[in-house]
This record gives sequence, C-alpha cells and structure tokens, in this order.
Amino acid sequence: MSVTTSTAGSAVGGKSGNGSHSAGASAPAASSGTIGAALASSPAIDQAVRSIVGEVKSRSVLVTDVRQADPALKQSYESLMSRAAEVRGRALLYPYIGSGVGNGALVELADGSVKWDMITGIGVHFFGHSDADLIEAAVRGSVADTLQHGNLLSNFEAYQFGEKMINLASRHSRLKHCYSSTSGAMANENALKVCYQKHTPASRVIAFKDCFMGRTVTMSQIGDAAANRIGIPLSTLVDYMPFYDEAAARRMSAGDVSGPTRYIDMCAWHLRQYVERYPKQHACFIFELVQGEGGFNTAPREFFVALMDICKASGIAVWDDEIQCFGRTSSMFAYEALDLGQYVDVFCVGKMTQVCATLFTQEYNPGPGLLSGTFTSTTPAFAVGNRVLDRLDSGDFYGPQGRFVRHHMAFCEHVRALAAKHPEWFPKVGKFGELADICGGAGGMMKFTPFGGDKDKITKACKHLFEAGVIVFYCGHGPYHIRMLPPLPVFNEQDWPRVFACIEKGLAAVA
Repeated sequence: MSVTTSTAGSAVGGKSGNGSHSAGASAPAASSGTIGAALASSPAIDQAVRSIVGEVKSRSVLVTDVRQADPALKQSYESLMSRAAEVRGRALLYPYIGSGVGNGALVELADGSVKWDMITGIGVHFFGHSDADLIEAAVRGSVADTLQHGNLLSNFEAYQFGEKMINLASRHSRLKHCYSSTSGAMANENALKVCYQKHTPASRVIAFKDCFMGRTVTMSQIGDAAANRIGIPLSTLVDYMPFYDEAAARRMSAGDVSGPTRYIDMCAWHLRQYVERYPKQHACFIFELVQGEGGFNTAPREFFVALMDICKASGIAVWDDEIQCFGRTSSMFAYEALDLGQYVDVFCVGKMTQVCATLFTQEYNPGPGLLSGTFTSTTPAFAVGNRVLDRLDSGDFYGPQGRFVRHHMAFCEHVRALAAKHPEWFPKVGKFGELADICGGAGGMMKFTPFGGDKDKITKACKHLFEAGVIVFYCGHGPYHIRMLPPLPVFNEQDWPRVFACIEKGLAAVA
C-alpha cells in the first residue's frame, strides 16, 4: 500500500507529541485481491496494532525527567552488565542496558535510571525512544510472512524503500539506482566494488585524513585510524588528502582575505600530485562532506568543488559517504546543502534510515553478480525506514530557518554560555593554541571542545556526563571533542537548559 506522511511532533519530558498514525504507518505491500492484501488491511490486526501502540504510549509518557538508579535494582543490573561483558569478552564502555521504554530524548535503563540520550546509538535512533509512529510501522511490518528480505526472493517493501531513496536523492543529483544492505560498512564495501568495476584496473583509493569507513577488513584499512587496523594485513592502496582546516586557512591568510583560497589551492595541488604520480590508478575519491568520527569537521563548497573538478577531469569516481550526516544538516542530503549533487557518482546512506544503502548513477550501474547477499534487511526495518524518509521529507526540519539549524544555534549558545561561566574548562585548543570555535558541526551533528581537547579528559568527561544524566560520545583525532547526535525531530528546544544542567554537573566532576 502507499505510504502517507505526517509531521513528527515533540515528545520530550512527558510532553508527548508522537501520535499513532495508522494511515501513515507502512503495512506489508501486496497486490489488491491477494490474501496478503486482505491480511494487511485486516480490522482485527488494525485494532491489535492500535492497542499495542496505545499501551506503549501510556508507559512512555511516564518517563518525564532524569532520575537516578533504583537501589533495589542495583544487584540485578550488575548481573546484566556482567553477563553482557562475558558475551562480548570485555566490559561495556558505558553501563548502558535499556529497559525497553523511553520518551523522545529521554531513555530509561534497566536499573530504573533515566538519562538524556544525546548520541542515539551514534545516530541510529534519530526519532528518539518509544516513538509511537515508528513502533506502529514496525508492528505492521512484522505481520509479513518472513522477517528477512533477500536478493533472490523479496517482498516489495525492499524496493519501496529504494524507490523513496531514489526519488528523494534524484531531486538534486543524477543518482538513479539503489542497493540495500545490512550495515553501513557493507554499503561502503558495495560502493567501493562499484567504483573498482567501473574503473578497472584502477586499484587505488583517495580518502581524507581522519576519515572513518567502517570495520570490515577493507574499510578498516581505508579509515584513518591506526588502532582500527592492528593486525590486519594491508592490501588496499590508500592516498590521504588533508581535510579543510579553518584554523590553518586563517593562519595562511595572515590578514589576507585570500587565506581560504590559498588553503584550497594547496589541497588541490596535493591532489594533483597523487593523480600525476599514479596516472589512471585511482578508482575513487571518498568524500565525507561532514566528517563523523574524524571530528564533525565541515568545509565550504569551494573546497569540495576544487577537488571534485580534478576528479571529473581525471576519471576518478566521486563517492559521497553520508552514512552519519544524512538527514541532519540544513538539507536532507549534505550534497544538497552544498549544491554538489551534479558531481556525485556513488552515494551511501545508513544509520537513521534503519536500512543501509548504496546509490549510484546510471553510468555506475554495475554488471550482474557484483552486488548480492543473502539478506538486505527485515520487513520491520524497511517499514520504519520508509516512515523515517516520509517524516524527514514532510517536516519543518530543513532550510536556513529550519528546526535543525535552530537547534544547532541553541546548542552553540549554551556551549558559549557554559564557557563564559567556566572559562577554565575551555582553554585554547590545538598545536597553535587555536580552534575555529569551541562548538561546531552542522545541524544535528554537534560537538564542543572542553579541556583543550585532551583525549584522556574528554573520554573521562563522557563517563561523568553519563553518570550526571546525559549520554554523549567523543570524536576527533586530536583535538578530541564531545559529540552529540540528538533526536532532533522529537526534541523540544526549551529542553536544552535541562540537558546543559547535566552537562555542567558532569564537567564539574572532571574539573
């Protein structure tokens, strides 16, 4: 059946705005007149789904504010943590095991505590916890005859998701085809294969310093983090480019307004050296338009245009990896915000979409047999992914006055106010004693830099913040930053002071 749209409401602090939208939830797609179509439209199932969603809502609204753990649950929670550590072979980084319920940005743990979730599974739960609309989509999707879809045999939910992605992506790009996969790393693997096949026998890859691509054998080699490839034989040829550095561009200017241009020219020169040193040996250049693990780093359009023009002139695929930044910037696609869609040959998406995918233009459509796999994803995941795309498309999130830009401005205002109140927590950062700003990122990708970006203090701060009632993580490779990926579609701007009260408490414990 077709999927209608509705705008997500706010659901934070007990002020739940997620309603059950029966007409907007994805149901198993089946041709009219089939038994499957009759099952999907069954009044009994509809009533049961409404009952389930209503019960979730009745419990979700009870989660209204941060609270400490219940002492009576201490022993049972420690037992769960011990069992989890035994399974993994090491202790969990955070003592986090959810109870199964939350309310927007608030989540209850199995020890009875409630915390602000400002990292959302590193960006996966973008619509927060216990979102009634997405739960309804998932429950309706679970009625289908099988859980997993595959490449050989599949119901239409998988292709419906691909259609939505293509329709949205092709508004401002040449992307035409979509292949779903079970993880962001596999989406990246598929993108790399597409580029290799198109440009065979080229075997080299260009990537940015501090990039992150996933943790498969190949992606661990491309990602610029030595700790992630210890013990892995190096078989992938990677050339690293500097990412845009605003502080360095400012230093190069020495008061000359041409500083950013000079920095961009230097990077373009760097890329031409690779192209000339290894003629026709590069299959692709991997672009993170907003770096994720690397530090939520951004760059002006002119920086990317200079490099992408060289790629186009040299027959090198432009691969846009938006697995972490998709949906969070001032446009749904980061290439839209920067007006770069005409350059993109291959594109990857994941995290908040629940289903990961590789998109490519007609020119990069691979031959048969290159992309396959037993699983693509589950019916509930496709159903939820479809609803996520609909809600992103129909909401008031994007544009210079959109909700995500407003949230980012509010976040930075609170960071600067905190720094003004506690300047000793925010010393100068970097080798040259400078950083573009103590807060940064783009839209729903938020970072701030206390304690000079010192790794030990930043990681310690993350754990103290967890204890204080707000869940964050870190990013960067020196300086290090505290990063946040909040559930902005269901987060109330008026709740930023409540979050920063927890942040101040946690940083004080480090200081």
